[in-house]
Amino acid sequence: MPELSIIQKTYDLIKWYIPILNRLPKQHKYQLGDRTIDNLYSILEGLIEAKYSQQKRAKIESLNISLDILRYQTRLLFDFAQLSTERYEHVNKLITEIGCELGGWLKQLTNTHEATRKPLLANHQL
Repeated sequence: MPELSIIQKTYDLIKWYIPILNRLPKQHKYQLGDRTIDNLYSILEGLIEAKYSQQKRAKIESLNISLDILRYQTRLLFDFAQLSTERYEHVNKLITEIGCELGGWLKQLTNTHEATRKPLLANHQL
């Protein structure tokens, strides 16, 4: 099975972001930094699980929440002056790309689910 681009983008985000998070000062590293790192790994793991899961929709909806939390964690790092404007804009771009793909995946599942339900409902009404 070929690798989903959303998984590769998340992998690339982790490779880029974690070295930055590991260099945070002590007052941010062991709270916000570690939580952000944990969230990044959880998102990657969740995407891989969703790829193989029968309950993709619930998994993707949960990942959407985690991605939103990541946005806020990143914003806090910027507001605490731990990310430069350039890095903040770059990481936001990466997170937005992942979010767009996640939304597209969810939309695809919704459309597929509706397409399979319509014939069943039509047969039921007969």
